[in-house]
Amino acid sequence: MAAAFDLDSTLAALADPTRRRVVDLLREEPRRAGELADAFDMSRPAMSRHLRVLRTNGLVEEARDPEDARARVYQLCPEPIDELQIWISEVQRFWDDQLDSFRQLAEQKKAAAPKGRKR
Repeated sequence: MAAAFDLDSTLAALADPTRRRVVDLLREEPRRAGELADAFDMSRPAMSRHLRVLRTNGLVEEARDPEDARARVYQLCPEPIDELQIWISEVQRFWDDQLDSFRQLAEQKKAAAPKGRKR
């Protein structure tokens, strides 16, 4: 599935705790919508709404079950999570650089500070 992934949409889709838990379950294995609804003790229409948000934002895709062509099986799409990981890594690098600069400045000030006098 070739799509342009929007970080804001990915974060918005994952902002809901139920959808994050769906992603956690789908990390284990692809599942039918009914299985997901049962795992959450949720109505099928309610789970369908969550899956639609995840599907619309490219986080999951649906396929037909080879054993039952009427059933839809949902599985994760790695691309949006990969994009999110890249962004998180960039933010982490920024803060690592900032903290490293602060540490160096603190060490320079400590080294340049006059030594205390002995009495």
